[in-house]
Amino acid sequence: MKIGIIGSGFIGGTLVRRWAALGHEVRFSNSRDPETLADLAAETGATAVWAADAAQDADLVLLSIPQKNVPDLAPGIVSARKPGAPIIETNNYYPQQRDGLIEDIEGGTPESVWVSQQLGEPVIKAFNGIWYKHLLEKGVPAGTRGRIALPIAGDDDDSKKFVFSVIDELGFDPVDGGTLAQSWRQQPGTPSYGKDFGVDALVEALGQATDERNAEWKA
Repeated sequence: MKIGIIGSGFIGGTLVRRWAALGHEVRFSNSRDPETLADLAAETGATAVWAADAAQDADLVLLSIPQKNVPDLAPGIVSARKPGAPIIETNNYYPQQRDGLIEDIEGGTPESVWVSQQLGEPVIKAFNGIWYKHLLEKGVPAGTRGRIALPIAGDDDDSKKFVFSVIDELGFDPVDGGTLAQSWRQQPGTPSYGKDFGVDALVEALGQATDERNAEWKA
């Protein structure tokens, strides 16, 4: 695949490493000059580019940046991807820890619905609840005992199936987390967030989630 990555922090940078190692053609970026990513490019063989060029002709796009920075993205930043190519977003809203107040999210709009609204594009929510080191190191073949399951939320069935296959290739069991409007079930503060559950435990945790934010995750 051709994969474009916007944001090369803990999750984005980890997926540069994983996808490049799997033989995919990866173009990745941050908010600065591509030269600032020279070390990661040399390590992985992936290509560092300007953020505006990351999605060019991509079969899959990953957006992994601080939530507060989403409105600052250039208009149409993902529009050069191949028609219908899924956009995975990994973002979490950390109001006290990083992002400050985002009124729509505080008012009840699920984090990923808000991201989709800012982009003007459909998105798939995935990779937001796993520690990056486990994403790097703990992928194992299908059927392996103790394989970690990851939830995926989104509205387009074809895009979700595509992302399911991507997650399986990385060594994790994909679990359908529902529609994008239900993506709050995997947000910070919910039972599944930050847990390395298997399929059954993850399904149970998603079912136990509520859309009420606790004090730690409110501005």
